[in-house]
Amino acid sequence: MIKTKITTIVSIFLVHFFLISVQAVEPDEILKNHEQELRARNISKNIRCMVCQNESIDESNAPLARDLRILIREKIKEGKNNDEIYEFLTDRYGDFILLNPPFKLNTLVLWFFPFIFFGIGILIIFFHNKKSKQN
Repeated sequence: MIKTKITTIVSIFLVHFFLISVQAVEPDEILKNHEQELRARNISKNIRCMVCQNESIDESNAPLARDLRILIREKIKEGKNNDEIYEFLTDRYGDFILLNPPFKLNTLVLWFFPFIFFGIGILIIFFHNKKSKQN
């Protein structure tokens, strides 16, 4: 009885895991040229969904992500290279649209805030533990 429940739970989690990892690219978006489609997928994996914010547009089902995937494919059809496409997107949406923003003066906050918050958290824990030992 318990073994079947555990098997069922594990099966549900595995199915859920594999369903989440399915890409959101619609069949009508796919380019006929395989090489161009690979380029589009690689670019889409590096662009942040502005709705979901923790997913790439390649993984997102949001309407904006779909529009951006189509836009990227149109730019590829026009003969634009990857750098030109990234430049177009960052000019339009800023560096935040890139999942790996460049290391520039205006993106220092994106790069160093996690470390600053981690340091502040360590200091808070240290001083809290020091106070509790004194009491």
